[in-house]
Parts: sequence; C-alpha cells; structure tokens
Amino acid sequence: MTSEPTTATARDIPPLVRGLTYEDMPAGQVFRTARRTITETDLVNFITWGGFNEPLFWDASHAADGGYTGRLVPGALTYCIAEGLVLQTNVLHGTGLAFLHMELTVHGPVYVGDTLYAVVETTKSRPSGKPGRGVVTSRITVRNQRDEDVLVYTPVRLIRGRDYEAGTP
Repeated sequence: MTSEPTTATARDIPPLVRGLTYEDMPAGQVFRTARRTITETDLVNFITWGGFNEPLFWDASHAADGGYTGRLVPGALTYCIAEGLVLQTNVLHGTGLAFLHMELTVHGPVYVGDTLYAVVETTKSRPSGKPGRGVVTSRITVRNQRDEDVLVYTPVRLIRGRDYEAGTP
C-alpha cells in the first residue's frame, strides 16, 4: 500500500509539538524537567564565550581557597542550563511570545559533574491587556543530584492564549 504525497500546506498540517497557552498554565501547576550533568566542556565553553574571566572559574586552587570543593560553575550557567531544560519540555513551543522579567537567587554552589533538573511551578496566570495573550509567572527551582535547591528564578512571560491571532500588534 502506498500513499500519495500530501499537497497540504504548513497551515493545514498541525504541528506534532505544541506548547501550552496561558489558560493551560493555572496557578499551582507543577512539573519537572529532564536532568542534565554539567561537564568541564560546558564550563570552559560558557566562561570563554561569556567572558567570565574570573579566577574563581578558571583556577581550581583559587576556588578551593574560597572553600569550594570542586570546579565551580557560574550561577549564570546554572540558570542557562535550567532555562534550556524548561524549553526542552516544549511547554512554550510556539506559544511563548516574550520574556518580560525575572528575579534570581543562588542558594548553593554547582560544580562540574553535578546533575541538575528544574521544578516549574506556575504562581500566577492572567490575561494581558491585549486579547489572545496572557502573563504567566512561575517559580523555577533548580536542584542537584542530591535534591538540594541550588538556584531559584521567577520568570514572567507573555504567552499566547487559545484565541491568539498571529500578526496582531
């Protein structure tokens, strides 16, 4: 049995992956991401790319003098890894419109070799001032392999609604 190739356009074929609308993100919703182990390559690439030319990250003995017990990872890298893990869940795939605001607190050190995951809890969800859009605030807790909280951030995002119309300003 063979099938004829489809002549449908992208508009006619639904995407396999679709993120949630703000209406699908009520306050109290919680989910966990996959895990990811931080490697030496991750650290070196990030501090080189981002210009984090700080002995704390380049010099293991300098970090040890500060009481750290391994190759210390910048909080900015921890945040970036966590945000990537959130995006890999596809929760915002095609529905995210803007990252509006964030507060961030580092609770503990992250080292090369640590395995991180994120717990995402929606804390607020409301319609925005424009139709078809909503503002979602969440608390994202980043945990290591020992389930210790190492970083918490609270992003506020603009998310499409169910009645979103593309091209509307």
